[in-house]
Amino acid sequence: MTKNAGIQKGMRVVVMGLGISGRSAVRYLLGCGARVAVSDARSAFQMKQEELDFLCASGVMVECGGHTAAFLHQADMIMVSPGIPFDLPVLVEAGERGIPVVGELAIAGPAINKPVIAITGTNGKTTVTSLIGELLRCSRKKVFVGGNIGIPLFDYLCEPVPVDVVVLEVSSFQLETAGDFRPDVALLLNVTPDHLDRHGDLAGYAAAKKRIFVNQRSSDIAILGGDDPLCREMADDLKDRKVLLFGHQDDCQARVCPDSVVVDLDGDVETYNLTGTALAGTTGSLNSAAAILAVRSVGCTPEDIWKGLAQFIPGPHRLAKVGEIAGVAFYDDSKATNTGAVLSALRQFAGNVILIAGGRDKGDDYGLLREAVGEKVRKLVLIGEAADKIAASLHGAVEIEHAVSMEEAVQLAYRVAGPGDTVLLSPSCSSFDMFDNYGQRGKAFVAAVEKLKTLKTSGESPR
Repeated sequence: MTKNAGIQKGMRVVVMGLGISGRSAVRYLLGCGARVAVSDARSAFQMKQEELDFLCASGVMVECGGHTAAFLHQADMIMVSPGIPFDLPVLVEAGERGIPVVGELAIAGPAINKPVIAITGTNGKTTVTSLIGELLRCSRKKVFVGGNIGIPLFDYLCEPVPVDVVVLEVSSFQLETAGDFRPDVALLLNVTPDHLDRHGDLAGYAAAKKRIFVNQRSSDIAILGGDDPLCREMADDLKDRKVLLFGHQDDCQARVCPDSVVVDLDGDVETYNLTGTALAGTTGSLNSAAAILAVRSVGCTPEDIWKGLAQFIPGPHRLAKVGEIAGVAFYDDSKATNTGAVLSALRQFAGNVILIAGGRDKGDDYGLLREAVGEKVRKLVLIGEAADKIAASLHGAVEIEHAVSMEEAVQLAYRVAGPGDTVLLSPSCSSFDMFDNYGQRGKAFVAAVEKLKTLKTSGESPR
């Protein structure tokens, strides 16, 4: 185990939230010799059996059903899971009492003794994180890929394996409590409205994202999206370190052209043609540009990078074509949980889109979709809790219908579609009103498409 020297034996640490990262934190902190307690908002009856078994085996003190001041204020340190708002009154009071309130990155970061590449942004961070890992592996580097992408950083520290580079996806929630976390290479891909229910407004959200750079030194590298106005503004404040931009502008060190990326680092020009790869297209090219700059910064060669680009396959539910029926194409973009992601998806199509959207609202301004929807979308089919809010924001821009289930939404979309049209699931919302996660939502969409195919094959009319 790689220990954080700041976690002293016998130190009292309360872990708030017993999700995947919370359980990993408990294991790590116990391994460091801390006295660990757990506070979870759920009652014992709401917890999964595996969580109860874990608590029993760990022998930690637990409070369920809410976070009380009496329980938390016994701690020398409070570690919050990413889903817990940093401004809870009980946490504010703890801070006023001098109790440090930190997150995974603040505790784990100082224990990492390898170069760190950290990636954040509203959209594309999971794909870019995975792609960077693939490019490093193709360059014969041993790599740990984790963080917000699914594998907690504490898992790596509990059972460290020899690696050359640590690659982490980090969220705005994690960055709020990141402490002195300092990545050697930090990427901010883009900033568009998201999680405004948590951060209050776009300025608050952008400030959280900017924290990825706050502890960097002059020898570190900052990579930002050159097409994004907010990223451009931040780049102006980072003159004390090496700043690299990617995007469509001439001053970008990784410039996106149709289905290719041209990289110019100190006069050495490299061209990566993405035609025929899974990364072809505007979004794939931008993701590739960011990843190329990151891995070139840690010594990967163009030849090895090209091998990684050629074999990379993006994860599911990210603008993936899942079927075609009578000339109508179906695309699953369930991962698009904010307006910026939907705008990016719509840019991939010339028009004639039947868009399925909706879910649980995160405070986004759906009016930002108005121009693109008016230009590209023939009909909008809405589902979920946010349906009425979206309909009000886009009233008059497009014809709107409502559906009570994913299956009904797909059927409605197909009825109005014709050959050459596209049915696109790109929700602009989280999935938690109707589904456990965006993956389950995407699978429901695919299942509905498959049912339409079966009806078509059997001779029944799905229209």
